[in-house]
Amino acid sequence: MDMELDGRTAVVTGAGKGIGLATTRALVDAGAHVVGGSRSPSPEFEELVAAGDATFVQGDLSLPAGPAALVAAALERGGVDVLVNSVGAVTPRPDGFLGIGDDDWDSAWTLGLMAAVRTTRAAVPAMVEQGRGVIVMMGSVNAFLPDPLVLDYSVVKAALTNLAKGLSKELGPRGIRVVSVSPGPVETDLWLGKSGVATTMAHRTGGQPEDIAAAAVADTPLGRFSTPREVADLVTFLASGRAANITGVDVTIDGGMITTMR
Repeated sequence: MDMELDGRTAVVTGAGKGIGLATTRALVDAGAHVVGGSRSPSPEFEELVAAGDATFVQGDLSLPAGPAALVAAALERGGVDVLVNSVGAVTPRPDGFLGIGDDDWDSAWTLGLMAAVRTTRAAVPAMVEQGRGVIVMMGSVNAFLPDPLVLDYSVVKAALTNLAKGLSKELGPRGIRVVSVSPGPVETDLWLGKSGVATTMAHRTGGQPEDIAAAAVADTPLGRFSTPREVADLVTFLASGRAANITGVDVTIDGGMITTMR
């Protein structure tokens, strides 16, 4: 299927690994050139740069200058057609609410929400000028299923999803679509890495990380994690011309984890 992304320029935050890297690959496969930002490039991203399919911008997206520099690099190529706000991080909180200090809240808010706010703010003027564009916010099912184990992350993702909905109303009349994607558990470091949820809870409970991970999806209809590429393919479709009349929605990819109407 032609995604109508040939020759487009996409900006992807958190492009070095996980969902951000998978999204970069999917957009490149669909014909876009990706300007990706993260603190350091992964070997996989460097391969895309070497092939001329991507541009890497090194920077700390939690700082105000990081998002601006990333978007500026895209504007030097001629514009921003697609923006995917994928950067984010989670720290498991086995001690619950009282174990989350002010610095923890500030870090979660700055990287999880303000990085998206700043990157979007930098990209919107060019999108308005060209009369088109697509913005995708990477949310989480935790926006609707708050979890004490990742409470600060859940709160931030709820705010990010709300931001997408509000922006869609403001920017739609200017030709700009805004959507959010809410994955359930995904096969990334967030869940399966050395400091991920599964390992953290295994250390706390004395269990095995693979058992913790399996239990997280055991009661879902499909019973498995999503892959980064599955999430990336959804993002690419929503960013494409094939989804030209879709805006203001949050699309879940969670194997049926959310079982209620919302």
